[in-house]
Amino acid sequence: RIMEFLRAESTEGKPVSTSQIISYLNSIHISCERRTLYKDMDMLIESGANIVKTELGRENAYYMNEVSFSIAEVKTLIDAVQAANFVPADKTAELVEKLLSYAGVRRSEIVRDNIIFYNNHKHSNQDIYENIEQIELAIRQKKQVSFYYFDLDEKRNRVYRKEKKRYITDPVALVFSEDNYYLVAYSQKYQNAVNYRVDRMDTVEVEEEPICEEALIKKRKTETYTEQVFKMYNGEAELVTMEFAPDKLGVIYDKFGENIEVRHADKGWLKIKVTVQISPTFWGWIYQLGDQIKIVSPKGVKPPFDIKEFYND
Repeated sequence: RIMEFLRAESTEGKPVSTSQIISYLNSIHISCERRTLYKDMDMLIESGANIVKTELGRENAYYMNEVSFSIAEVKTLIDAVQAANFVPADKTAELVEKLLSYAGVRRSEIVRDNIIFYNNHKHSNQDIYENIEQIELAIRQKKQVSFYYFDLDEKRNRVYRKEKKRYITDPVALVFSEDNYYLVAYSQKYQNAVNYRVDRMDTVEVEEEPICEEALIKKRKTETYTEQVFKMYNGEAELVTMEFAPDKLGVIYDKFGENIEVRHADKGWLKIKVTVQISPTFWGWIYQLGDQIKIVSPKGVKPPFDIKEFYND
């Protein structure tokens, strides 16, 4: 609590006195004598905390010697936390306050005045942090991870898959995509990578069994795999050439990134060559663009329905 108070209220030009710290502790129902506080502060400093001891009048005073976030940095981080559906509303509010504490008093006040809580689609899994910690531990230790996996019914009750039998899989990486958090894992049963929503997991545990060699190989290729994953759906990876209307270039950049090579095609159109996962979600995205995009190659990659017939229906 003292660290949070110093982070929020102190700067090099405005250290907080011993009396101010004691007053703050009293306000949150923590009693502390001055002599005890001196010892506690010295212990924090000796343990490596970035606290600088100085004087304010006749009192000891302290401030945090940390690099704080700029207004733009903390605003960006706060907006990212708010946009993340997998972080429940109450944990979002807590995390926002922690981020503000790293901006310093004046900057946090400016940012706080402009915060708009706009995301009404927050998920409700209160164990999300514990899930993430267990998965991260399993990844570091190269151990399998197990969990119950569930969906929600119309009354938001949990409906567990596989009759509430535990899933056991080889974790590869945690990936943030489309406002949600996913575990990318290797399935020994299907001999392929699979994805699980972390906010749909319950009772995540690290198993004693080490992950298999195939999972270790996947781990080294995680970046390539996640680039191929299209909205977190699995499918056969294909190198696809697509041509599209020039006014759709922004949509293409949004989906595949700004580092892709864009070339000119016939009739004023543009074309790209990208590796994608051929999946229902991929075709759904193609249909959204209607006749403003077409797949040139390979010839075997064709939409399940003709786009013109799709829109005529």
